[in-house]
Amino acid sequence: MNLPGDLIQRLTELGQRLLDQKNAHIIVDALGESSGYWFGGGNVILDSSGNILISGRYRNEGDARTGTGAGARGLECAVFSSKSTHSKFEKILSFSKDDLSHREEVVSIEGVSLLKSPNQDNKFDFIISTEKKIAYPKTLINFQKPGTGVWSIDILSSVNGLASFKLNEMQTIASSEKGSTLHVKDPVGFNDSKDNTHVLFCHHPFSWSSSNTGLISREAGKDSFELKSENILNRGNTWDVACSRITEKISIPKLGQFADIPDLSLYFYDGAECLRPLDQNPQAAKRPRGYSCEELGGLAWGWDDEFPVLNKISINFPLFISPFGTGCSRYASAVRFDDDSIFATWQQSQSNYSQPLVGNHLSSAEVKRILVS
Repeated sequence: MNLPGDLIQRLTELGQRLLDQKNAHIIVDALGESSGYWFGGGNVILDSSGNILISGRYRNEGDARTGTGAGARGLECAVFSSKSTHSKFEKILSFSKDDLSHREEVVSIEGVSLLKSPNQDNKFDFIISTEKKIAYPKTLINFQKPGTGVWSIDILSSVNGLASFKLNEMQTIASSEKGSTLHVKDPVGFNDSKDNTHVLFCHHPFSWSSSNTGLISREAGKDSFELKSENILNRGNTWDVACSRITEKISIPKLGQFADIPDLSLYFYDGAECLRPLDQNPQAAKRPRGYSCEELGGLAWGWDDEFPVLNKISINFPLFISPFGTGCSRYASAVRFDDDSIFATWQQSQSNYSQPLVGNHLSSAEVKRILVS
């Protein structure tokens, strides 16, 4: 079933008003005010009391191609809490690289995702990706640079709130020894209407030539995840030819014409034209050309009962570009409140080239105007 063009336009406007680049305010500062420093790569959810929980990781300057010798890189993952979107967010949970080095030494902490159980108020999964100090497969070992490791995704589970995670019970749920998907990171967790748990993830080949989105799923009542797909959102031909990394799924309110069609969701994703910055012809029209660690943002949509079949909205150009720095706008996440207002967070490049976590709260009246009027 196709979605009419006017409804796609409404979804596009909803995304653009939600990730309002000029009206966003800083929620969590980076630890430095220069390139390579940011906080983000996580998600935003609500707990059973209605508190807003934001997860993410602090990243300091460094280069994944040369290991920790080029900087500290991902040094801490954390969870912040607040009672409202414009109140101060307080850190309530933090794990360092040493904390997470349960089996192998952690070289860098990457993206995270905090997921609340749909049935138990105090049950949480904290899904954490890290670069571990382990060797490439033997057939690829000559391509591994000194000081680097391999990315994988682990899960921590707690039935007694965020203060009771047991680090010695951390389990790996996604990893790879294939050259084409060797590095696995940046989980995005969510539950479907049947209480199945899905985790989208980003993966890179050993050659660092692209970034793609895969999917693992866990059936309700089961303990283990199964690989469902290595590529649910194909890279495009223009601005996202090198990278297509989903960072959020948010269900669309049943308002206006959306009340008369099957349930659907909007997906935010990061894209890049290249993995390393390219020179631009000084005589031609210039544009932000996203690259690794400085990606731009786009949108896709999909029918919930057809997941993981997705449809891209951002074909020729990105939809989300910071007016500052490199233009980077990435790792978007969003949560709907009971009144159908929506709060979004994302990493946004600043004039000093750092990437703090910024946010914007779109009122229920504005959501209704976009989707109904």
